Amino acid sequence: MRGRYLNEDERIVIADRRRAGATLQQIAAELGRHRSTISRELRNNAHPVSGDYRPHAAHAQAQARRPRPKTGKIPANPGLRQVIQDGLHLRWSPEQIVRRLRRDFSDQPELHVAHETIYQALYVQGRGELRRELAAALRTGRAMRRPHRQAQQRTPRMATPMVMISERPAEADDRAVPGHWEGDLIIGKDKKSTIGTLVERATRYVLLVHLPNGRSADVVRDTLIDTMSSLPEHLRRSLTWDQGGEMAGHGAFTATGIPVYFCDPHSPWQRGSNENTNSLLRQYFPKGNRHLRPQPRTLRRRRRPAQRPPTQNARLGHPSRAPR
Repeated sequence: MRGRYLNEDERIVIADRRRAGATLQQIAAELGRHRSTISRELRNNAHPVSGDYRPHAAHAQAQARRPRPKTGKIPANPGLRQVIQDGLHLRWSPEQIVRRLRRDFSDQPELHVAHETIYQALYVQGRGELRRELAAALRTGRAMRRPHRQAQQRTPRMATPMVMISERPAEADDRAVPGHWEGDLIIGKDKKSTIGTLVERATRYVLLVHLPNGRSADVVRDTLIDTMSSLPEHLRRSLTWDQGGEMAGHGAFTATGIPVYFCDPHSPWQRGSNENTNSLLRQYFPKGNRHLRPQPRTLRRRRRPAQRPPTQNARLGHPSRAPR
């Protein structure tokens, strides 16, 4: 199984194919690696004198260079550390400091660092927290660092793959057949209370789902199953929801025979019936009410505007309307 780093067998293949005159792109395609990986391997681990690439020596050299922790570039260079400290006092961002170093010290590569190197020098790696004396050094004022992971490294929100709204049947789009529902949650004050709403697309019929025990995926799944099971079978055709984490258990809900279709991110118009209904329900379920119970509304009688007496038109001899 291919790992993150090149192994000894891959380095042997690189050496053999390199002697055969293969290009970097061809070697990368054979190994399933990126071209820059092969180029960096030949540049970093080739023999320093002859320039030949010896796979066993290269593998030993890479293994010796891998152990951590190592002395960082900034702590080992007092001059570089002073320049970075001066930049932070001027409220420069690490990116600005890096660009200034490359511009002012273009002939001194030992002073060239990446902005990630500066961040790692500032933050305490054990806790991921900024030192107190450096808390005001960054313009963001953020004492805790937020990791920016790649999309493929993020933990998927749904345990079961989502079926997107583009695969929903056409009969749900044209609202010709009842039984296709749109759902969402109304969150109370301080997120301490929740109520679910289900709106039927064809008739706009509304079902309120009581959630007194929170809005976790298991609770929402079981409550929706109980609510939808009480409906006739011909009114249980599909359910459309957003990509909220409360629907992480949609796989078990779909097992009841009701497919769940998920909207695209940041696309509330794909659940227009439910969004409009929730806007109306907000006045009956105000955020300040912890239990989200309907509140009585005081209806004010609309005052009719005072009527002006008709004016007498001398020429026509009969009352006329007052000028608007």
